[in-house]
Amino acid sequence: MARLPDWLIYGGLVAGAVGLSLLNGGADAPPAPSMAGEEELGGLLGPATPFDPAVVVQTSDAPAQPTTGTAFSISGDGLWLTARHVVEGCREVALVVGGGRAVSAEIRLSQGADVALLTTEGGPNALPLTPPGDRLRVGRRAYHLGFPQGRPGEAASRLIGRETLRVRGRGQRDEPVLAWAEIGRTEDLHGTLAGLSGGPALDSQGRVMAVTIAEAPRRGRIYTTATESLTEAMRPLDLSGQYAPGVVVNRGNYGTIADTLRRDLRVAQVVCLTA
Repeated sequence: MARLPDWLIYGGLVAGAVGLSLLNGGADAPPAPSMAGEEELGGLLGPATPFDPAVVVQTSDAPAQPTTGTAFSISGDGLWLTARHVVEGCREVALVVGGGRAVSAEIRLSQGADVALLTTEGGPNALPLTPPGDRLRVGRRAYHLGFPQGRPGEAASRLIGRETLRVRGRGQRDEPVLAWAEIGRTEDLHGTLAGLSGGPALDSQGRVMAVTIAEAPRRGRIYTTATESLTEAMRPLDLSGQYAPGVVVNRGNYGTIADTLRRDLRVAQVVCLTA
């Protein structure tokens, strides 16, 4: 892990922010469930249009409250991505490194998408990225890794198509997103996937396709940034050389892969403090 000793590590932040929800932050997730069927791909996904189905998300105009989410490394120099709504309005943001310790991070919000860039003094190896211009097909599988409900967990999904996320209230905007049908999750994870926001959505080659940003539990859907939104958010960064395939991810091993990435701190928990 690059320059880890140089990280500014301090204690007490995590406990004061999120209490008992982080007590399991260093534990491994249970094995992910197996899923029947192979990946069956449909037609190429077209560009976003004004006619895409819309889903409305209402946010509160009240001051932001302490929250947790997920972030992942995109550079060993200490660059991370997370969801904008996880860290927007935070007085202080930190990444949990285990043992009740966290490292402080600076924030830069994307203006056009639910994405934020975090910066720390050094960090772990980056996750590989899907090459710009990669064409998605309906039915493509994604693996969403992170810390749902404040503890290690993951979900698997298949791509349905495009939708428009209409955020009303704080951070109001219309944003093109990808809609995925959930097809599996960590064995004992029930209910909301809150806390998975900001985590990577990996393809079968272990590369980041998008950032997980929302869910619709009653519809069984997970929403991520659109690939073009992610590309635009990272355009100012020099991430050349990060498009080689990573490890193979499939329905039988994605829980184990997620555990390894969390253990190596390449996928980490985010803590947002507001007071």
